[in-house]
Amino acid sequence: MSVKSQYQSKLVSAADAIDQIKDSDFIIIPTGVGEPPALLTALSEQRRRFRDVKLGQILAVRKYGYFDPETVDHVRHVAFFYGAASRAGGQAGWVDFIPSYFSEMPSQIERGQIPADVVLSMASPMDQHGYFSLSLGADYTMAAVARARAVVLEVNPNVPYANGNCHVHISQVTALIESSDPVMEVGLPKIGPVQQAIGKYVADMIDDGSTLQIGYGGIPDAVVMQLSAKHDLGIHTEMIGDGILSLIESGAVTNRKKNYLPGKMVATFALGSRKLYQFMDRNPALEIHPADFTNDPYLAGKNDNLVAINATLQIDLLGQCGSESLGHRPYSGTGGQSDFVRGANRSRGGKAFIVLPSTAKDDSITRIVPVLSPGTHVSTSKNDINYVVTEFGVAQLRGKSAKQRAQELISIAHPDFRAELAESARKLNLL
Repeated sequence: MSVKSQYQSKLVSAADAIDQIKDSDFIIIPTGVGEPPALLTALSEQRRRFRDVKLGQILAVRKYGYFDPETVDHVRHVAFFYGAASRAGGQAGWVDFIPSYFSEMPSQIERGQIPADVVLSMASPMDQHGYFSLSLGADYTMAAVARARAVVLEVNPNVPYANGNCHVHISQVTALIESSDPVMEVGLPKIGPVQQAIGKYVADMIDDGSTLQIGYGGIPDAVVMQLSAKHDLGIHTEMIGDGILSLIESGAVTNRKKNYLPGKMVATFALGSRKLYQFMDRNPALEIHPADFTNDPYLAGKNDNLVAINATLQIDLLGQCGSESLGHRPYSGTGGQSDFVRGANRSRGGKAFIVLPSTAKDDSITRIVPVLSPGTHVSTSKNDINYVVTEFGVAQLRGKSAKQRAQELISIAHPDFRAELAESARKLNLL
């Protein structure tokens, strides 16, 4: 049977595609805008017919009908990383959570530690050879495709066909639907003077020829905005967004100086504008790969001068970063922060930056604290931490003693809290 005939034989309505799901299934959904809106809307409408179905995903970006505390016995969201759609449910307890390093999620699926009965994903149109591209999120989804009983695709002409290890053949597809709505666009975060000040400190420490991993958030994007005059930057990251696109358009990114995959930028998911998605389409300079490739610290660290830029919520005087919870209350997730901090530490000439404003709540509380708030989830350990940057400067912690770390961190805290932090450090025998 030709690939076109196979395609037509598997084409169904969204409502009928949901018939591939059975009670007690664990469904895998790609990161962010890789989630299939028509399929998830149809599942939400039919959710009460199921029992004990779970949907696992990093960073849900839309709050579908199944995000409902009254129907979690039918269909429940399981977050690998909380976002705006899932955070309130996680804090209330009716959205579940699986902690994991992003780089290890594909192998956890392969080993059956994270189930994968069904895959629901957005996909590009099929090419002449019968392949679809899961360009918006290869992440852990490619591993799930290889293991799942059923693979259901939402094929949309607005999804780019990207290169890399992100392709699914029609023979692997159980059912598919067609949609034509624009892919969801996610704008750049708001950047204020504090973010700009932090961004300048980091940008000044990035050399020409460096390879960048840039996390999501106002501060990482503030760094990007100040790199347009750099030369021969490379990209090896988990997320490609509009900040990176602006660097490419400025001419700062050439990927020529990368010694691992020179000439190629790599990412595992996309989150940005229509312009970004169009840029990705059949672009030979860009490859989308699963997270066990992009986020593997060993592979990322093969790039000399790898620079990792990630944000945290709170850091203690030893350098432990709480990047994913507010005390015991979940806020986001581990994601790839630890992966790339370790990758940069492995890299010859690498630099790992953890960035944060010095205060929160209108300067009423300090984010640099003597000890982390009770219940805080530690995302980056004291052993991995390298550079910490606030709007008041840069602290370099790697190789430093506990006392030296306390001194360094107090020096970049908000001036209103330095005396209080010093007194706490003395009580902890750190000064």
